[in-house]
Amino acid sequence: MRVMVMKGHERNITRVLFNRDGDLLFSAASDKTPTVWDTETGERLGTYNGHSGSITDMSVSWNSNRLVTASGDCQVKLWKVQTGEELLTYTHSGPVRGAQWAEGGERFATVCDPFVSHNAKIQVFYAPEDADPESLSPTPEVLIEIRNREEKPTKVYWTQFNEDLLVAYENGWVRKYDPKTGEERTGEGSSAKLHEEKINAITWDKQKICFITASNDYRSCLVDAKTLKVLRVYQTDRPVNGAVISPIKDHVLLGGGQEAQSVTTTRGQAGKFETRFFHSIYEEEFGRVKGHFGPITAVDISPDGLAFVSGSFDGYVRLHFFDDDYLFMRDEVPEEY
Repeated sequence: MRVMVMKGHERNITRVLFNRDGDLLFSAASDKTPTVWDTETGERLGTYNGHSGSITDMSVSWNSNRLVTASGDCQVKLWKVQTGEELLTYTHSGPVRGAQWAEGGERFATVCDPFVSHNAKIQVFYAPEDADPESLSPTPEVLIEIRNREEKPTKVYWTQFNEDLLVAYENGWVRKYDPKTGEERTGEGSSAKLHEEKINAITWDKQKICFITASNDYRSCLVDAKTLKVLRVYQTDRPVNGAVISPIKDHVLLGGGQEAQSVTTTRGQAGKFETRFFHSIYEEEFGRVKGHFGPITAVDISPDGLAFVSGSFDGYVRLHFFDDDYLFMRDEVPEEY
């Protein structure tokens, strides 16, 4: 397996993200500076300078023209990908945990923490690409206030065809909301408790029929997006910080590791800093990829399924290209099947 190691951040990686074509890789960290890389050469193409707090999430539009970044500085920023120009800043009432583009790239959604007298909020902003940047409004089109302070949203996602907002929470719940009215969905398939602890990330399959979760309760779940029924569970012995579904094989990749505060007192081997490969149907682990010196904090897989990227508490981004042994490997069927 060919690996490119990219060092462009001074602190722990919080997000790694391929664009839709797979030729660009975006990375973010607690060092305030989102970065874009060329996936063919590993060259750093540029940075997006302007935040004063750690970057918690980011999302690139379908055509790779615009980027939104969420930060602990209570701001979301809208950028031109090619030039690094900041188009608009959206000020929030608390640290922002998530930001995601809708399909089509006309709207994006955000979630922010409760702060002082302000409740946690889910917001939807209208930002069409063909609009004059000066005409864009920092006022949300939809605002949902989470009045229960015991429920803290961690991330927000758009379901297939932008039908719902899917919001993950620290208490292990996921809930769906109407992106046009802000009303919480009711009935079967509208909410579910998927984990016992914080949900760190959710990643979709290629068609947005299923999604996979990553949680601090040492588990990752493959979930039906319509019914929120858990289809498969991948059990580990460590917190799971990121999980992705292969678009070409029946495999899922999980990244995690020992809690960050204990990293300095634990050897890499004991800390279990590998990307783990599971068969998505049989739930069996069949491989691991090492290389990081700290917990893996983020993972993504390229749209063509030929490469994956991992980011770690060690500040490094590692881009892995699968070799033929993996790509043409036939999966063994367990005896019980």
